[in-house]
Amino acid sequence: MYFNNYNFYLFTLNIKNQNFAHFAELIPNQNTSGLQFCVLPYFNATKKKLKAFFYDLEPEQLIKLSTLNFVENKPINLIPKITKVEYIQKVNQLKHHIQQGKIYEINYCIEFFANNVELDPISVFIKLQQLTKAPYCRLVKLNDDFIISASPELFLKKEKNILYTKPIKGTIKRGNTVEEDELLKQKLQNNTKERTENVMAVDVARNDLSIIAKKGTVTVNKLYNIESFETVHQMVSTVSCELKNNLSFEDIITATFPMASMTGAPKHSAMNLINEFEDFERNYYSGAMGIIKENSDFELSVIIRSIFYNQQTKQLSICVGSAITHLCDAEKEYEECLLKANALLVALNALINK
Repeated sequence: MYFNNYNFYLFTLNIKNQNFAHFAELIPNQNTSGLQFCVLPYFNATKKKLKAFFYDLEPEQLIKLSTLNFVENKPINLIPKITKVEYIQKVNQLKHHIQQGKIYEINYCIEFFANNVELDPISVFIKLQQLTKAPYCRLVKLNDDFIISASPELFLKKEKNILYTKPIKGTIKRGNTVEEDELLKQKLQNNTKERTENVMAVDVARNDLSIIAKKGTVTVNKLYNIESFETVHQMVSTVSCELKNNLSFEDIITATFPMASMTGAPKHSAMNLINEFEDFERNYYSGAMGIIKENSDFELSVIIRSIFYNQQTKQLSICVGSAITHLCDAEKEYEECLLKANALLVALNALINK
């Protein structure tokens, strides 16, 4: 289905260059191709126009367009940009900043990459969608760049004058049996460290919403709620507010982006340390994308659990992270990063030798 009545927005988060809110907006287009995509302009800091495509096809339609195979029958091996030892050292250094009171929480992320990769992005997207059944599975093409996303996280949803955000903080694997699965859910639900991470993100979200909310309307609808996905359980909280009158879309984004779950608390102090400690540019990762309707209602997801692929350079990247607090264990945080990356790696290699 071609979107005649919707705009597609894409926000990037480039902390190193202090670029926080660039967006793509739909151009009316009468000449859709056989792929049925939307043509959009994408503006970066220099206002350079790029063409972007947002695929909105049912899986069955995508399968018809896909080769359902990789160009080369060889496994994709992801290389971490930093070693596990280096990761643990950095996490412990960040914990030292927390002990000094500079921050309370920080979302520290790492990158895995692969070179000389040839793949069919549509096939990978279909497989990732089948594996994760994530609520915000999206495939975006910007010139030679593909974003293959299976995000579970809602950044913002506006329904009339009510705005919702659902920060995720707290992750645990799924069990092999019903009994084990339930025990793992309870373990996550009662974990003091995970609750601490979650409530800090909630507090930042409450503060962000208070800027644009009618007085006294910021509400924590759900706290420490456990939502189950195909590969992981997540601790998800919901915060909402009634919006002030006559706010623009840009007013809302300015107050809330970047999201609390991908930065930390206090937000700007955490972003400064992210700039210092992370050795890659997040760019699309931890940004946001979604649809805005003609009536100004919208729904934006957080760009996590995503594969970033450049078809020309054949470079592929996956970024994952976790919340660092004074209670965290660096070794376990690294294991959480690997858990989050696993479904993406499975999707990448699932079609090999088919």
